[in-house]
Amino acid sequence: MPKTPNLRWITVINTPNKSQKLNFKSTEFLQSSSALNNAPADFGCEVAFAGRSNAGKSSAINALTGNSKLARTSRTPGRTQLINFFTVADQIRLVDLPGYGFAKVPLKVKEDWNKQLERYLQYRRSLKGLILLMDIRHPLKDYDRKMIEWAAVSEMPAHILLTKCDKIKRGPAKTALLSVKKELKANERWISVQLFSSHNHEGMNELQRTLNWWLALAEDDVAQIKEDLAE
Repeated sequence: MPKTPNLRWITVINTPNKSQKLNFKSTEFLQSSSALNNAPADFGCEVAFAGRSNAGKSSAINALTGNSKLARTSRTPGRTQLINFFTVADQIRLVDLPGYGFAKVPLKVKEDWNKQLERYLQYRRSLKGLILLMDIRHPLKDYDRKMIEWAAVSEMPAHILLTKCDKIKRGPAKTALLSVKKELKANERWISVQLFSSHNHEGMNELQRTLNWWLALAEDDVAQIKEDLAE
């Protein structure tokens, strides 16, 4: 752990004990926000799903929650233009961020999206981690690398889902996983990687374990961090 704990970790309120598992099946839509100033109150904790347009963010959330209609999906990249918040439990949320990097989106719209995404990542104190989704057939594009660099510099945990792994054979999928892990080894303290498929739920248990670790932070851990900061 860094000598100065990440201040985001002291905002957790009324979270369940780490021995408890969150019931993602009970997740409900909370609200959509066009900007940080009309987002839900910045209390509790949340994990954001980020990635290039059509990387499978909404599909992953729907698979995780067992609700195919919870997060809006579209065959047209660039359709998600709002920050969508979902309630898992009291003061615990999942967040579906607008997709980035889609070339056919008008420049003005793209600039607005990027500005709101940057503000959310920089100032949202309840953000505890990023689930970064990449199509396994096209990983580590420029925007992906920028997100990874930001996460490492900000000491923000990021867990990469190499999505749509059911689209390729097992051998090439494992090769792609090892290749991404090798390239990101310098940042392995903050960045982890796994295979994932919303279609057949491969990797779902690993994703759930990661989310539980980040979101179900015990109250005594929060108290210890506050005590460390006071010293």
